[in-house]
Order: sequence, then structure tokens, then C-alpha cells
Amino acid sequence: MNKTLAIGLLALVVALGVFVYVADPLSYMGTEASTCANCHVMDAVYENWYHAPHEKVTECVDCHLPHDNVVNYWFQKGMTGMHDVVYFSAGLTPALIRAKPEAQAIIQANCIRCHKETVETIIMGAQPFERKCWDCHRSVAHGQRGISLGTYQDSIIYPVK
Repeated sequence: MNKTLAIGLLALVVALGVFVYVADPLSYMGTEASTCANCHVMDAVYENWYHAPHEKVTECVDCHLPHDNVVNYWFQKGMTGMHDVVYFSAGLTPALIRAKPEAQAIIQANCIRCHKETVETIIMGAQPFERKCWDCHRSVAHGQRGISLGTYQDSIIYPVK
């Protein structure tokens, strides 16, 4: 084997090893909300969720990923993760993070999935069907907006579960 090729392969193995050690990519296959807050741009969203009522019963994936079938779940998890990595790494993350229309449809379906009995009672009334659950229940999932002014997550105050 060529000495240059061997050094190149060794450098690649070392670089990949460092990446796996530092980035802990397998943690992103789990469901822990603290993993979603690894990027500092999610600190305020994580903090708001941590102080909101849903923190006791949900993780990010419960609302933000589809639960209709396992293939769709993992496909969306991969697509969302890659979108987040590209935007964060390239410095394209907007100041105000908002769910895309496709994500809004997933979140709405999950609200209905978890609160089916309540929703059935509501939609039998005079509510317009184009409204989203968060139009009225704005602070339920992520608490009141604007709680976090800091750009870091304090793991002493917000311990990893």
C-alpha cells in the first residue's frame, strides 16, 4: 500500500472518530428533548418547553414528528435533522424559528392524535376547520414566548432527564 494513501486513510479514520466522539450522532436517534437543544439556537425553545405543561408528558418527537407509520417517522426525523444541521452549520438559522407548513401539518395531526376526545367535542361546534390548535393554545407546548434571554442552556437548572 502506498504510504501517502495509508496516511490519508489513517487521517480519515481519526477525523471520523473525533466527529463521532464530539458530535455523538447516535444520540440523535433517540427521543431526549435535551438532544434537540444541542444547538444553542434551540435554547429558548427548550427552556420554554421545559417550563410549559407538556414537559411532564412529551418529548420533542411526540409533537414534531409524524406517528402514522415507522417509515414516515424515520424519514421525517432524518430530513428534519439534516435541514437543521445544514442551516445551523451554514449560519442560515433565522432569528425567529417558525415551523414550516409541512411541520405545522405534523404538529396539528399530533395535537389531534393525543387530544382526540377533546378535539372531537370541539370540532362538532362552530369552529372553522382551518384553525390550528396553537391559534388558541399558544403557550401550551413551549410556554410564554420571550422567557429566555440567554444564549446557553444551564444544565444545573435544566438537568438532562
